[in-house]
Amino acid sequence: MGKTLFDKIWDKHVVTQVEDGPTQLYIDRMYCHEVTSPQAFEGLRLRGLKVFRPKQITCMSDHNIPTLNQELPIQDPISKKQVETLDKNVKEFDLEYYPVGHELNGVTHVVGPETGLSLPGMTIVCGDSHTSTHGATGALAFGIGTSEVEMVLATQCVFQSRPKTMRITLKNRLKPGVCAKDMALYVISKMKTGGATGYFVEYAGEAVKSLSMEGRLTLCNLSIEMGARGGMIAPDETTFEYIKGRRFAPEGEAWSKALAYWKTLPSDADAEFDKEIVFNAADIEPTITYGTNPGMGMGINDTIPTLEAVEESSRTSYLKALEYMGFQPGEKMIGKPVDYVFLGSCTNGRIEDFRAFAQIVKGKKKAKSVVVWLVPGSWNVVKQIKEEGLDKILKAAGFEIRQPGCSACLAMNDDKVPSGKYSVSTSNRNFEGRQGPGARTILTGPPVAAAAAITGCITDPRTIC
Repeated sequence: MGKTLFDKIWDKHVVTQVEDGPTQLYIDRMYCHEVTSPQAFEGLRLRGLKVFRPKQITCMSDHNIPTLNQELPIQDPISKKQVETLDKNVKEFDLEYYPVGHELNGVTHVVGPETGLSLPGMTIVCGDSHTSTHGATGALAFGIGTSEVEMVLATQCVFQSRPKTMRITLKNRLKPGVCAKDMALYVISKMKTGGATGYFVEYAGEAVKSLSMEGRLTLCNLSIEMGARGGMIAPDETTFEYIKGRRFAPEGEAWSKALAYWKTLPSDADAEFDKEIVFNAADIEPTITYGTNPGMGMGINDTIPTLEAVEESSRTSYLKALEYMGFQPGEKMIGKPVDYVFLGSCTNGRIEDFRAFAQIVKGKKKAKSVVVWLVPGSWNVVKQIKEEGLDKILKAAGFEIRQPGCSACLAMNDDKVPSGKYSVSTSNRNFEGRQGPGARTILTGPPVAAAAAITGCITDPRTIC
């Protein structure tokens, strides 16, 4: 029997197998940010240990940093302390570090792939659940806890129980006006937030293969939101073209050798998965959420499910979610006013996302009633925005581009949505208070966010001329 993509990478990185226990897995790259690393570094310090393989650790601040006036000292005392603590730790342990203002600073899960630090066949970890993003390069990438971050710093290995494998095939192609974020939210709405618990997911099918790398990164980013341990896509010509020439990508003979290996990674034709699921990508519409978890999603022109359509065991939590959001069962979302729009995060902070947003708003004007935060995922994305003239299109429409950072994805920095306000967001989570205490988050893709930014309400972007 053949092997899956997951099997090939996992098996190659096994150091030891504990009898009736977990696997000791070698890690090729770990990313560290300011939120989950302080206790890990303190653990090393208390035990008198050094970082075992410092060249395989990459650090940057992203969650707590402001997205305006980054050249000034951070004002929030908690954010300032977390960033300064990372500054101190990377200097003490002599690690590769991209601090605020550095040309390679940005959102970790944007910077890694776009610089060629994340490559096919790698095992990649970070103390952040959305590390699954990097699986789009054909890597085995997953989030780990703080104690595991310490373990990797000390040994370059981590203990993990081997997850089951699942293949989600999306046959046919997406319809015009439908993006990778819609695909991800659609799949989560069908799988629900626990539908892939215990599995590592490989995405396949015509719709997946036809995605750009930016789209693939978005799809894998959201894998965790249906409970999966991670998501991945087999590397192909799209992957290779994206990686070639990146700052840290192999060159010359090393490139040829790496490419030959990468081409062996896709799942074998006779490989068997523990679970197979098939969706028809042609059924997917622009998708939005109406509740307080990413699984509560629907087509933009649909109605919020009635109580009768919800499983009886889930009705109490369902009504609680709608009460928090201020919505009613059976309502339409189209036309509902919004207060904030956020384009950015490790889900949708890449150049393709800004192109899609600019395409919708070109020649139009921002709604005066809406506060809009456009936050690139890295300084490289900022550079591309300027090179392509997107900044001029956005400025003419009344929008301002902010500096890179996690921004309004989560309420750990200055970009917080006020209580009771509605935010149309391209980020990954819509939990209660995720974007600020009492904030109400509606997850969407960049086209729907752009449509809301110029109309001031939930609008199908396909209706905007």
